[in-house]
Amino acid sequence: MAWARVSLWAVCALRVALATVYFQEEFLDGGDGRRLGGGASRPPPRPAPCTLGPLTRAVPAERWRNRWVPSTNDSRLGHFRLSSGKFYGHKEKDKGLQTTQDSRFYAISVRFPPFSNKGRTLVLQYTVKHEQKMDCGGGYVKVFPADLDQRTLSAQSPYYIMFGPDICGFDLKKVHVILQFKNEYHANKKSIKCKVDGFTHLYTLILRPDLTYEVKIDGQSIESGSTDSDWHLASLRKSEQAVAPGLDPGRAETAQDWEKHFLDAGTSKPSDWNSELDGDWPGPMMQKPPYQDGLKPEGIDKDIWLHEKMTSTSCLTQYDLSEFENIGAIGLELWQVRSGTIFDNFLLTDDEEYAENFGKATWGQTKGPEKEMDDILVKEEVARAREEDEDELLAGRGHGPQGAFHRFHRQKEL
Repeated sequence: MAWARVSLWAVCALRVALATVYFQEEFLDGGDGRRLGGGASRPPPRPAPCTLGPLTRAVPAERWRNRWVPSTNDSRLGHFRLSSGKFYGHKEKDKGLQTTQDSRFYAISVRFPPFSNKGRTLVLQYTVKHEQKMDCGGGYVKVFPADLDQRTLSAQSPYYIMFGPDICGFDLKKVHVILQFKNEYHANKKSIKCKVDGFTHLYTLILRPDLTYEVKIDGQSIESGSTDSDWHLASLRKSEQAVAPGLDPGRAETAQDWEKHFLDAGTSKPSDWNSELDGDWPGPMMQKPPYQDGLKPEGIDKDIWLHEKMTSTSCLTQYDLSEFENIGAIGLELWQVRSGTIFDNFLLTDDEEYAENFGKATWGQTKGPEKEMDDILVKEEVARAREEDEDELLAGRGHGPQGAFHRFHRQKEL
């Protein structure tokens, strides 16, 4: 029994050790050296203690710009910077791409060696922090084909996957899960709610080869199901079948079709039939009984229709909704009214356990200290606002309920 337990542990450890990491980005050294691609195998990440102390090594500045390519499609596009924001769990570990200009479109991407997830699990994961308390704007990412033109990236650029939160007013607070199928985009028909606070959250999308999927937020499963049903894939397959090569899409069984001749499967080839001299044995033909709507013909247990042969029998199974042949880039293409969102800890892998451990080693280590720092800053701002109100009252310039303390709380509500 002990040997069996050891063997099981060894198998599990080997499975994680052989996880394929297509892309990984933490911006720990300014953006250079943390990128993986081409199916690199990585051991599982191990969580490290999170401290708020300074780094002991020099960090190269702005090296992420050597790889992340901003679109030049429009001069009015907003700019990104590397920042951990006003509050954080670790000043360096929490650095990510931050939007900097209000009421702008943003477009930036990074390329990696292309791969296909056909027959394999695909896990897309990243963190997003709406420090500015998002009022209207996107926090999602897009996965692109390898032939993406990064310099002209825009809303019209074809993509494979669009995943992540989108917020606008009180009506739109959802997680998008949009997949490309046959050059068309199909959204998950379920309503998946996103986080709306100002803290960092971990978003995970898992697409499995058995046509199941799962959406996680902060490591917790919030939605799952089948791509067959949750993307109306059944209707898509019927549409494909209707136009399959070798078939007439408008053909239906009618009284005219009923009157076909078909082979009598109950007979066999005569023993004296010589195929070389006489050719292929045609077999006796039978006439189908008169057509009656809703009734099957009687007296015929087996029959073989003289049907049209399909030129392709794999046209429906060649690619599924969650399989993509040429994945080669990931990026941000979105609009924000109020800027300040931070994107970090990007990951594309084929291993769910690796993604889970990576989330624990990154977001899992800094989420607690991040909230602690925010609490400290809030208390300091409250104390400052009260002092300002007291000073105004002493000077005879009190504003009653409109003092600094009241104005501070109104800002926090917004």
